[in-house]
Amino acid sequence: MPKMKTKSAAAKRYTITGKGHVKVGHKGKQHLLSSKSRKRKRNLRGGTLIGPSDEKMAKSLLPYG
Repeated sequence: MPKMKTKSAAAKRYTITGKGHVKVGHKGKQHLLSSKSRKRKRNLRGGTLIGPSDEKMAKSLLPYG
């Protein structure tokens, strides 16, 4: 059986943690940053885990994650 291909768009957005959860970056940190407060931008740093319903979808796009 041939290898399954990883969706490259998903590989750029998601990472699988050691416990098998899916980590993703926060939205809203790309542009129009001058109108956002310093506190708001600071809280957008780092990543967050996606919910269980979206986690199933993301894991199907990353077969070898």
